[in-house]
Amino acid sequence: MAKILVFTELHGSHVKGVTLEILGKLAGHTVDVAAIGAIPAEAIADLAKFGAANVHSLKGANLEKYTPEGYANALKGFIAGGSYDYVFAGATSLGKDLLPRVATMFDAGMASEVTNFIMEGDKFAGTRPLFAGKCFAKVELQGPKPHFVTVRPNALGMNANPTAGAASVKEDAVDAGAIRAMIKDIVKGASEKLDLTEANIIVSGGRAMKDAANFKILEEMANVIGATVGASRAAVDSGFAPHAMQVGQTGKTVAPSLYIACGISGAIQHLAGMRTSKVIVAINTDPDAPIFTKADYGIVGDLFTIVPIMTQEFKNLLGK
Repeated sequence: MAKILVFTELHGSHVKGVTLEILGKLAGHTVDVAAIGAIPAEAIADLAKFGAANVHSLKGANLEKYTPEGYANALKGFIAGGSYDYVFAGATSLGKDLLPRVATMFDAGMASEVTNFIMEGDKFAGTRPLFAGKCFAKVELQGPKPHFVTVRPNALGMNANPTAGAASVKEDAVDAGAIRAMIKDIVKGASEKLDLTEANIIVSGGRAMKDAANFKILEEMANVIGATVGASRAAVDSGFAPHAMQVGQTGKTVAPSLYIACGISGAIQHLAGMRTSKVIVAINTDPDAPIFTKADYGIVGDLFTIVPIMTQEFKNLLGK
């Protein structure tokens, strides 16, 4: 049986959802979890519920803020000391920046942004999308261990773990080593909502929004159903939304349970970023818009009429 470590990030008092997805998928294996810094009690409870056997809080100088060098050095020392066979992490902005660096330190193999995998004994087999999601490749890992894997958020789903119990919690001293570039300050975004890559529900607007102010109607719907608001490249290029909201090949790749596309035609670059959504709802005045070929549900109509109606219906259904 492989010895497995899952590196997690914290979101407030909880761990990021992709960590729980990975733990649920590894049911039946003994899995350790590690995070940099103090881990809140709520996060430990979540990890235990999904089957974490041991939770490690990694602490040391120069680790208060994220730096690729500091986190990589700290994680390398901890992984080597624990003799892990596999190291998993979410394919978040931090995970995609950090884990390849650590894998290079070990001269080890890595599978990036897998959307599904199986672990049989000490053998890993995963799948990851290629060519903007048009096909999937089977990936296996060879060579020296540990092997490294990043998993796309929202791809695996939240699976209950029958081995859930009380996780053992331990603090471990780690060394960040020499750091050549330090982050002096982090400016937090105004929104408290989940990042697009982690959101379970996304409402996106396209060029048909006509103006940045009109995104207010999408925000109203999003507030009712607990969604995050996104945008197409056309909307971003038109100045209606910032690049951080862009979904697509040159923006963010998302895989929510529900994706509502409002006034988005469905250019191939946009589809590349959201085609793995579980359920897609499209609203467009053009019945021949390409988005309808990928949508599970389509509404032909003016979004400025349809969206407020949907928002009110959601309020009625949710008792808001």
